[in-house]
Amino acid sequence: MTGTGKDTLISRRLPHLRADFTASLVVFLVALPLCVGVAVASGVPAELGLVTGIVGGVVTGLMRGSSLQVSGPAAGLTVLVFDAVKEFGLPTLGAIVLAAGLLQVLMGALRLGRYFRAISVAVVEGMLAGIGLVLIAGQLYPALAAKAPDSGLAKMAGLPGAFLDAPGDGTALASLALCAGTVAVLVLWRRAPAKMRTVPGPLAAVGLATAAALALGLPVATVEVKGLLGSVQPPPLGSITGLASPGVLGTVLAFTLIASAESLFSAAAVDRLHDGPRTAYDRELMAQGAGNTVCGLLGALPMTAVIVRSAANVQAGARTKASRVLHGVWLLLFAALLPEALAYIPIPALAGVLIHAGAKLVPVRALAALWREHRGEALILGVTAVSIVAVSMFEGVLIGLALAVVKTAWEASHLKLEVVDEGTGPVDARLSGNATFLRLPKILDSLESLPPDRPVRLDLSGLHHLDHACRTALENWAERHSATAAEPVRVTPGPGPLRVKAA
Repeated sequence: MTGTGKDTLISRRLPHLRADFTASLVVFLVALPLCVGVAVASGVPAELGLVTGIVGGVVTGLMRGSSLQVSGPAAGLTVLVFDAVKEFGLPTLGAIVLAAGLLQVLMGALRLGRYFRAISVAVVEGMLAGIGLVLIAGQLYPALAAKAPDSGLAKMAGLPGAFLDAPGDGTALASLALCAGTVAVLVLWRRAPAKMRTVPGPLAAVGLATAAALALGLPVATVEVKGLLGSVQPPPLGSITGLASPGVLGTVLAFTLIASAESLFSAAAVDRLHDGPRTAYDRELMAQGAGNTVCGLLGALPMTAVIVRSAANVQAGARTKASRVLHGVWLLLFAALLPEALAYIPIPALAGVLIHAGAKLVPVRALAALWREHRGEALILGVTAVSIVAVSMFEGVLIGLALAVVKTAWEASHLKLEVVDEGTGPVDARLSGNATFLRLPKILDSLESLPPDRPVRLDLSGLHHLDHACRTALENWAERHSATAAEPVRVTPGPGPLRVKAA
């Protein structure tokens, strides 16, 4: 068979191989600096970021769910991972990721993936905004060759002093200049000529920063290389048994919920970018869980679906999941054959990549538009973000969810009270809508303002819902009013009768 015949046979069996191959190279070049940057910012060896990227491509990429979505270490989990490593140690990180992965698999098997779409978008955007703010604040310290404080508030409070100290420190100035240059390249790269944009912006920015640091001999910190096999550390048995402690268990739940929500929201966004098969949310959740389970066994970073890589995959012309699998293969080859190259990458350049990524997580324009149209949602977004900065990731998300539930309950309890009083005879009072405890003060204030000596006809037929608190309060009011009026309150029943004399 001729070469042309072989090409024809391959094209028939793998009709999109060329497009997927090209897309995989683009995604690999986008993922490489991000994998390393997220790992360094998380306080773990750089190679572990590559391991998570490899698993996200080869393991998760082979599974069914979202065909074009690409997974790997995400900037959105950097803050949470850093805190977990600092509090519990690197060996326990693997156990936490392992447990989170198993929980994701279980949730997918129970078909809970679709319910993540019910989470308030304002809470998710607030979560990402809070992460972005803490990420930016945290990465400005390596950009200034300084050590970052522990808490989000301390990071914010310490920045003015760190900037004031920089002018007298040559190392800090060199680091800041390199970081600023990296951010500038990332911002301006989208305006570069089309031929230049074939090189992904993050790779171009880090590559130029590395070349500048070497050419100018800048005194900046670079990535510490330990080797791929030296960095992979399966979690010891002791760390697995320690999962029962409340602190570790809370971190596992935070990893699970945040990684799952971010992945499934990313899947919804990726579906809007292409016309191919839609995401099967439960299968995608199981695929993410399988990937995190493997990452946990290897002691690597947790993974989520990453919208930056996924969008690059779609825009590069990917047609099937082969592109994301191949991108994992390229990461594996790089980690196995060229790990020494990581030692030349300046840490301020990686900080610049993550500052740029963090800035994109803060929806400044969207928040302004949301404030004009839906102030309640904008308030939830803002409070969630501020809570994450002020307290922690897990508590901030819980505060946001609680606010969203309260807002929904308040809006769902629409209630209208109509009173018809002609001056003589009975007073007609009609309730319609949903009578819940949230509206109880309004109901009682209106009813208690009725003339105490006049008979009242209370019509509840327009109510869709009457909760126990309102039912009890109405019964008590009816008894009190009947004791002072000429005759008992007459009730037209609604959702269940009151224990008073009906009409």
